[in-house]
Amino acid sequence: MSRKDAFYKHITEGYTTKGDFIPFGAAMLDGEAITGAHVKIPLKTMNRHGLIAGATGTGKTKSLQVLAENLSEKGIPVLLMDIKGDLSGLAKASPGHPKIDERHEKIGLPFEAKSFPVEILTLSEQHGVRLRATVSEFGPVLLSRILNLSETQSGIVSVIFQYCDINKYPLLDLKDFKKILQYATNEGREEFAEAYGRISTASTGAILRKIIELEQQGADLFFGETSFDVQDLLRIDENGRGFINIIRLTDIQDRPKLFSTFMLSLLAEIYSTFPEQGDSERPELIMFIDEAHLIFNEASKPLLDQIESIVKLIRSKGVGLYFVTQNPTDVPEAVLGQLGLKIQHALRAFTAKDRKAIKLTAQNYPDSEFYDTTEVLTSLGTGEALVSALDEKGRPSPLAATLIRAPMSRMDILTDSELNTLLSQSKMVEKYDETIDRESAYEMLNEKIKLAEEEAAKEKAYQEKEAKQRSSTSRRKSTRINPIVKVLTSATFSRSVFGVLNKALKK
Repeated sequence: MSRKDAFYKHITEGYTTKGDFIPFGAAMLDGEAITGAHVKIPLKTMNRHGLIAGATGTGKTKSLQVLAENLSEKGIPVLLMDIKGDLSGLAKASPGHPKIDERHEKIGLPFEAKSFPVEILTLSEQHGVRLRATVSEFGPVLLSRILNLSETQSGIVSVIFQYCDINKYPLLDLKDFKKILQYATNEGREEFAEAYGRISTASTGAILRKIIELEQQGADLFFGETSFDVQDLLRIDENGRGFINIIRLTDIQDRPKLFSTFMLSLLAEIYSTFPEQGDSERPELIMFIDEAHLIFNEASKPLLDQIESIVKLIRSKGVGLYFVTQNPTDVPEAVLGQLGLKIQHALRAFTAKDRKAIKLTAQNYPDSEFYDTTEVLTSLGTGEALVSALDEKGRPSPLAATLIRAPMSRMDILTDSELNTLLSQSKMVEKYDETIDRESAYEMLNEKIKLAEEEAAKEKAYQEKEAKQRSSTSRRKSTRINPIVKVLTSATFSRSVFGVLNKALKK
């Protein structure tokens, strides 16, 4: 058997599946695609998470696009984080190209141009379905981890949440939370001290500063109502295709804290609301997190622990997480070890540090008698990648340098008019577009403080009136007589006066 035949057998046997799969491309040997040696990704193992990595311009976004549109076609909803703003083209069919036809002929797959159902979501003031969550939905633990609070400060946050629960003060947005923090050490300090012990102004001041830091990254737009219902991510269109939900994040690249705050809240909400699924034949939802280093680089140790915990647990809910980044070393080892599918595009060895990173990356892939992994990593062309998936029994499939199929949708963004048309047809935009500012902790506490001040003013006025009345009564009841009046009205003085007058008249 020739080396080429042995390789073909190695790939076809290693990527044989009983259940449904995504045909991702054809395996390559010595830089040439072997027609029909298809690299298949089983749907059953797509909830085991994955990684798409590679240098700029090597085709990471197109790999993401291929996976997203094939998942949609199989009725599986997708959520994409679009940091660079180049994924909206999924809503329009590819115009086609001779080079695409040539690529697919080498792969041995027919090419068909298609558009897909797309929903545009936004975290900021850009047009789209507004994503919001309330402070109450975060809960004290997650909020404390996002703010990177100390143990004492986290305890105060827990007390604040409990106080608001007991007194029915809704914590909806950040102004609610700031107000209750200020109340705890000012107007309500005696009330809090009696119920929970005295709260330090230094601690509440430190928490307030962390909240202001979060606000400066735009979090005030994210916290509030109407809260986004994660069940709306699971919609299927009338043709049985899963919606591709694209979150436009082009204007928050320099606000990683907002990005990580949103990601953690979304993952926590999905984990707490989705039912247990176990090992089913297909996932419920696949999430692609582009520019994943934005989450990990700015994350505190407690936040990283939270991410790692969710990555480990959320797959049982039928949810797969796929991190897209330039280098696998951008992802913490504890997370990297949980990733089943790895799609590694070319890496560039410009420096000694780059060469070291390439050697480390090569160690993350199965050994292969057909490849020198370190060498292949630097010689891959655009639209080519090293692929290692999990088979249906959870075992690593053969390492395959893969010529990836072309996207069926447009490999370019929508024009402004196309985007506006798409948004005008959305039922979700209308549902979440309105900002609701109902009565919550901020207004209720202000009213409570106002009533307390009015009551105090009334009490003060009453006491002043009482004091004035007591003073007036005291003066009226006094029995002391002026000494001069007392002399003038005395009997002795009167007799003396009359005696003088009688003597004068007799003369």
